[in-house]
Amino acid sequence: MLGLLLPALVTGSLVYSILTIIAAVRYRAVQPPALKAGAPISVLKPLAGVDDGLEGNLRTFFEQEYANFEILFAVRSAQDPAITVAEKLRAQYPQVPSRLIVTGEPPYPNAKVYSLDRMLAEARHDLIAMADSDIRVTRGMLAVIAAEFQDPKLGLATCPYRAVPGASPWSTLEAIGLNTEFIGGVLVARMLDGMKFALGPTIAARRATLTGIGGFDAVKDFLAEDFVMGKLAAERGDGVILSSYVIDHCIGAQPLVANLKHRLRWNRSTRRSRPAGYIGQLFTNPLPLALALWLAQPGWWALAAATLLLRAVAGWATAGHVLHDRLTARLFFLVPVQDLLSFAMWVAGFFGNTILWRGRKYYLQADGRFELVQ
Repeated sequence: MLGLLLPALVTGSLVYSILTIIAAVRYRAVQPPALKAGAPISVLKPLAGVDDGLEGNLRTFFEQEYANFEILFAVRSAQDPAITVAEKLRAQYPQVPSRLIVTGEPPYPNAKVYSLDRMLAEARHDLIAMADSDIRVTRGMLAVIAAEFQDPKLGLATCPYRAVPGASPWSTLEAIGLNTEFIGGVLVARMLDGMKFALGPTIAARRATLTGIGGFDAVKDFLAEDFVMGKLAAERGDGVILSSYVIDHCIGAQPLVANLKHRLRWNRSTRRSRPAGYIGQLFTNPLPLALALWLAQPGWWALAAATLLLRAVAGWATAGHVLHDRLTARLFFLVPVQDLLSFAMWVAGFFGNTILWRGRKYYLQADGRFELVQ
């Protein structure tokens, strides 16, 4: 019986790779409708410090080719250096209505959610686009979002993202993993169960949907507030989609230790948000499973080889066909290295219930909520 366990796990990974390929093709087959009469949009941008490329990222939102939108920024402190960048751009683009809010210290763990809540209270429009500071877009982004929200049944849309690394080999590996592995899981979940979650970097929603789920008060104590926001919207019966618009997520340059802590935080958060799904991520790691089978039971070499081949095809389907990622196309030989590192961090994610985030230590509760330790 034990002799068949590893082949069964590898077979599961092979099937998962096939599902990833199918899911990628199905996603690309969906095109946004033509824009007829787009609703005005309020763009909410929480800021905290000056990320690499912050000015360029924010500039892409000021340069949107869309008739009616505003941009709101929020910082925690009046001494935040991001204010200088935001004010410079506001002066350069006076034709774009924009405001900056100093929120003060958040009264609960998730500072980003507090910033969003404060901005939503001052936003003028009912279609809300929430985008992190490390997002870069083309000039047609808001037009695509508006076109999708012409469907009156749609309550929330979340954008898939193409990870763009900074000048660090570790962020390059992470970007390759996000573009060949993470997005595959998103696409498979979308195909098999529909969109019952959201992705944090960029989410668009109707104000009525946000109000209907209980506002930001409903997600203020969760680390993965994006996932919970999409889950609550779907449970409420509002339409949730994976947008056809792909954003650039500039993940920055991190040294090895910082990158590993970041990965560990993400894995521990995912384990708390989706316990069963986290265990199921075993099948999203075909390479280490196939290599283990090859070494332990050489007679199954054909299954291992087929799984490795399909992993490569699935990686191309997501990074190439869906995301049009030139980085992965150029450095595809690094995918096996990233896969092994990703598997190691997945295992590490089963241990420990604390995370480090922006210099502070938090405890993760069983349901995904978190609280400050020190």
